[in-house]
Amino acid sequence: MKRNRRISTVAVLALAALGTGTGAGFAATTTLSATPVATHAFDTAPATATAPTRSFQGTLPAPTGRYAAGEDVIHLTDASRPDPWVPSSGPRQLTVTMVYPAVPGTGTPAPYMTLAEAAGHIQQAKIPASSGITPQNLSSVTTHAFDGARPHRGKYPLVVLSPGFGDPRMVLTSLATDLASHGYVVALVGDTHGDSGETLANGQTPPCAICDDPALDMTEVTASRALDVSFVIDQLTHGNSAWPLAHLIDKHEIGMAGHSIGGAAAATTMIADPRVLAGVDMDGAFYPVPMPGQINRPFLMLGRADVHSAGGGDPTWGQTWAALGGYKKWLAVTGADHPSFTDVDLLEEEARLPTPPLDPERGIVITREYVTAFFDQTLKGIHSPLLDGPTPNNPEVLFQY
Repeated sequence: MKRNRRISTVAVLALAALGTGTGAGFAATTTLSATPVATHAFDTAPATATAPTRSFQGTLPAPTGRYAAGEDVIHLTDASRPDPWVPSSGPRQLTVTMVYPAVPGTGTPAPYMTLAEAAGHIQQAKIPASSGITPQNLSSVTTHAFDGARPHRGKYPLVVLSPGFGDPRMVLTSLATDLASHGYVVALVGDTHGDSGETLANGQTPPCAICDDPALDMTEVTASRALDVSFVIDQLTHGNSAWPLAHLIDKHEIGMAGHSIGGAAAATTMIADPRVLAGVDMDGAFYPVPMPGQINRPFLMLGRADVHSAGGGDPTWGQTWAALGGYKKWLAVTGADHPSFTDVDLLEEEARLPTPPLDPERGIVITREYVTAFFDQTLKGIHSPLLDGPTPNNPEVLFQY
């Protein structure tokens, strides 16, 4: 059944919520501070007229599960609240990529992002022309997701994914497609006006309004994202007006994972919304740190070893670990950098740009395996020995405590 890829709805429901880290970006590094600071390796190496232009052809790893990954992009409008970053723009508008278990061999290849989203990301990350990365080839990265693919029958847990600060939702595509292939419906939620650009229902792709604000309070970002996520869950679990395939969702089994500020937003969302039964923070400092008793549901902390080991450089992880009351795991990955848990390092490697000691594809494999195992155990009730302790096949993954 062929469906319209872009679906728009206006809704009036929103739940009160309290709303971290900085995003990956291309060649971005981060500092641990109350104010997000993103710097780019490209900043010191601008393109010149004589610089050789490389060719870039990005390909993400194929999903590893039994299902294909279908994809729809939907547009939601929360008429009950103004946009938090640009109130003059009117009600909060969101662009959400839905990835779902599909029948192999159906649908057409889905683009990685729109041309305007790709152009916005290149500009935000200051990617030089000499890298060979253009809006055309970035938007056409092979995703292994398929527009209009026929859904596989059944009901599946819903996992919401939230990207890092300034990053578009698409940098978590590798994780989204793999989760879908293992029997999850995934909602990738963009942060309109809070990232490098989300193409809205009207075709506009507004730039980031807050990325360069040195006074930005990151707790405001997590509070806003928590409101966004609760609104999206409302829309996806009340009929099918927001998304025709909403019948695929088991509304009693919902989880959330995020990278950087998106990981902190997962904790904030769980505090505000009891429907989110399990959460994952991938390498993000917590803004704010949860208080004891606020999260008594399963939570996974997955981060780079040099910053997010026990006693490491980010005190919010130890404080959060002590406050968590439910099933919990804290894993640190040796050789990883901040973008290792996203698509970014792999795409940089494919553009022949510098990457961390941990092989970029290996970073994606680790992220996929441990996040999927965590949700299998907490949302599906399938025990995963992978979470019991260190394994010979994953020597980079260090269990803390």
